[in-house]
Amino acid sequence: MIVVASSNGIVGIQTAVQVLRAGGTAVDAVEAGIRLVEANPDDHTVGYGGYPNILGQVELDASIMNGRTLESGAVAALQGYPHPISIARKVMEELPHVLLAGAGAARFAAEMGFTAQEMLTPEAQRVWQERLQRHMPPELFANLHAQPALRDWVRLATDPERAGGTVNFIAQDAHGDIACGVSTSGWAWKYPGRLGDSPIIGAGNYADNRYGAAACTGMGEMAIRAATARSLVLYLKMGMTLAEAGTEAMRDLADLHGRFLSVMNIIALDRHGQPAAFSSQQGKTYIYQRADMVEPIEALRTFVAIPTRWG
Repeated sequence: MIVVASSNGIVGIQTAVQVLRAGGTAVDAVEAGIRLVEANPDDHTVGYGGYPNILGQVELDASIMNGRTLESGAVAALQGYPHPISIARKVMEELPHVLLAGAGAARFAAEMGFTAQEMLTPEAQRVWQERLQRHMPPELFANLHAQPALRDWVRLATDPERAGGTVNFIAQDAHGDIACGVSTSGWAWKYPGRLGDSPIIGAGNYADNRYGAAACTGMGEMAIRAATARSLVLYLKMGMTLAEAGTEAMRDLADLHGRFLSVMNIIALDRHGQPAAFSSQQGKTYIYQRADMVEPIEALRTFVAIPTRWG
């Protein structure tokens, strides 16, 4: 039994491991670990306290996948509810659909008994206001919702260092079943309705008991274009080692063209319970913990260079 997570999953990994020790499933462990990250107001890339879109609205995305059945659930551009990972699980379990977005996702959350909550914290609101007011005249900022060319201000407000941020969890339980989950508040100051890879099965998240699992954080648009999570698992299916599969999935991103390329990070687990992680930035780490370990281990991600450009 093992849990693998991005470094910001440190607040939830011990709980996830305890779920496995108590006989819970991999899906249970992934949900439990991610919920604690979603509730952490100090993490501005996930859940409560996440940075808002350009209009000051917190929009959340999440997905979860059961590697035993290949069933999946996801929500996107969800407003007003603090635990999108749990709502995504309900989509997987209660509906014939995989992905609900926007008002439909919020309606479903209410139908499932989730409690609505204001998601914009004073700290996130302050940072959002300061960032936009550096360039916007006061009268424009005061009437931002009515601007006919909002796209121009998205370009101005975009911060490449805040283009990505997500929590990733992968777990393998006592039965050998694998599950994977991703949750994010997305790109800070994004255009309303923007979706990254986190709610897209195959892009930001993929799990298959037969081969392994992968989850991504970084510039989600890149992972969508390259189907990064699914690609890594497919490379495992083709017979590559985990190190080879992760490196190849990262190299795929280096072949993307266009004006915008930023960073990418992947965590992964093979069907034998061996973890690994990859990054386009040197020195990045991830964490993992087996059920017989007292504390998680922080390990260095494998560095794979990807060219970056912005605009």
